Amino acid sequence: MWKSVGNGTLEGVSSVSDIDPSKLTITTSDTLKPIPPSETLQFGVTKTDHMLVISFDPENGWSAPEIKPYGPISLDPASSCFQYATNAFEGMKAYLGPDGEPRLFRPNMNMARMERSVERAALPSFNSQALLSLIKRLVLLERRWIPTEPGYSLYVRPTMIGTRSSLGVSASDQALLYVICLPTGPFFLGASKEISLLGVSDTVRAWPGGTGCFKLAVNYGPGFQPLREATKRGYSQVLWLLGDKITEAGAMNFFAVVERDDGDLDLITPPLDGTILPGVTRQSIIDLANAHTEGKTPLPNIPPSQKLYVHEQDLTMTYLKRWHDQGKLIETFCVGTAVIVGSVTKIGHDGKDIVLDASKVKHSLTDAFLERLSAIQVGTFPFENWSVPCNP
Repeated sequence: MWKSVGNGTLEGVSSVSDIDPSKLTITTSDTLKPIPPSETLQFGVTKTDHMLVISFDPENGWSAPEIKPYGPISLDPASSCFQYATNAFEGMKAYLGPDGEPRLFRPNMNMARMERSVERAALPSFNSQALLSLIKRLVLLERRWIPTEPGYSLYVRPTMIGTRSSLGVSASDQALLYVICLPTGPFFLGASKEISLLGVSDTVRAWPGGTGCFKLAVNYGPGFQPLREATKRGYSQVLWLLGDKITEAGAMNFFAVVERDDGDLDLITPPLDGTILPGVTRQSIIDLANAHTEGKTPLPNIPPSQKLYVHEQDLTMTYLKRWHDQGKLIETFCVGTAVIVGSVTKIGHDGKDIVLDASKVKHSLTDAFLERLSAIQVGTFPFENWSVPCNP
């Protein structure tokens, strides 16, 4: 395994080159694609004109970065990424700020998580700040693709795949790192962000000691069949359960809002116990809730006197049903880079539904978090340097 030593080299069996943004070459497309109307955009479908590509081999290290026209890549059929799912990726979003300049939302958290995911997949290490510098260059080049309508953005997908062309069951010592950009609208189509979940425990997304806390491709494919079954039954996503314990909802983090006897609210989300992806939006929700309770930055339309107590603790279907029966379960919602914040209005489990009427919530935390996060992301509400300009 190779480790970045911060001076442009990787330390391993021998010293080889790390990612070097000063060696970037840019080849622009001769013919730029037309920008489709924003209302036609579906998540993950439309690609921009260019992509960033860097390759790794054990003798030379990381190649000179290249931004070039978007197009297919050529790989050996025996490549590790095909045979053993040695694939790690990230999900980020770019927005246009009030000054018209592109910006990224808390990108250092994405880079730190990608470093951890790459290490878990035994792929070559890399200088994440160098990669972030290159991502900013790509976003600047593709700025015309960033939608300006509320709820729209430019989705940025950095990906590293193992390219060792051997069926030997071992770590890949060759890799391809690439970044693509996709303009996107709401993750869930339609005017409503309301989500329905089907609790599933006969199959699992992640398990103790597994890879649920890393953003690896291997975590996602096995979830498609349970999702297909859930949609057949009229639900929009799967609520993953380990026995009675809630972990995630689809590929999103899950929150429950419970009213206390004094009128304040408990905001509860499963702990980062190794089965939960440490989401950037998840952490942002926690930070914003704490800022509200501390009186630093009250949330929109939430009384400043109403405290929000964050609990990262085990959350079970038994608890949800009990709170719902007691009239204490006020809201449940999912968060993630793609959805941002989405209200959960129905949860199916053991043949029965927990139904929540969002219209009856006097002060909706779901709406408050969505409004505040959206304003921070586009830079109209400055907060803790979360919105990072792409300009040097």
